[in-house]
Amino acid sequence: MYETRDWTDVGGLISYGAGDSELYRRAAHFVDKILRGAKPADLPVEQPTKFELVINLKTAKALGLTIPQSVLLRADEIIQ
Repeated sequence: MYETRDWTDVGGLISYGAGDSELYRRAAHFVDKILRGAKPADLPVEQPTKFELVINLKTAKALGLTIPQSVLLRADEIIQ
């Protein structure tokens, strides 16, 4: 299990974590504030609010695993 989908895309079984695009968007927001004069110490600490569950069924099959339907229904993406 991985925290980023990059590993699942290249053969990992499952990833669950914040989406990279959302993290980059929030980072750009903070960089913008700092470049406009905000003090980094005054900026709030944020935690991700959206997480992605990606399952690689090809890898599951190679490992002889059956992913329960209830887990598949919760997945944001399933790699065939």
